[in-house]
Amino acid sequence: MYDQILIPYDGSNEARKGAEHGIELAAALGASVTALYVIDLPGAPRALALRDDEEEMRQRYREYGEEALDEICDVAEEHGVDCDTAFRTGSPSEEIADFADDEGMDAIVMGSAYRGTLGSLLGGTTDKVVRTARVPVITQRMKMEEI
Repeated sequence: MYDQILIPYDGSNEARKGAEHGIELAAALGASVTALYVIDLPGAPRALALRDDEEEMRQRYREYGEEALDEICDVAEEHGVDCDTAFRTGSPSEEIADFADDEGMDAIVMGSAYRGTLGSLLGGTTDKVVRTARVPVITQRMKMEEI
């Protein structure tokens, strides 16, 4: 069914909820996971002031991403699940869907924030991935009391 599950992770509470669900699913199915961190640099087009320190910003994002992905792989290890890590740079929703295609992922598991009564009017990264990915996307939405 699912041998390789993609878990996009940015360190947020909703991403953590999705990652935990994805790891539990992988453990139940005997699958492995790939934790993906997408470096999303602000500003397009990039302002001149930001271009000067772009490498420094990339390095800080990368270091944060490495810590976040290590955290998720530790959780996977606790569940007996093999975990690889990967990085991409760009629009998170596009990079997640493209990575799943490029690397032959069987499914994507993501968390989704509680967005209140008007939440369905606003689209987040998870909603965009659901609409564009070519593989199944399993979402785990946070409840209001989990915020």
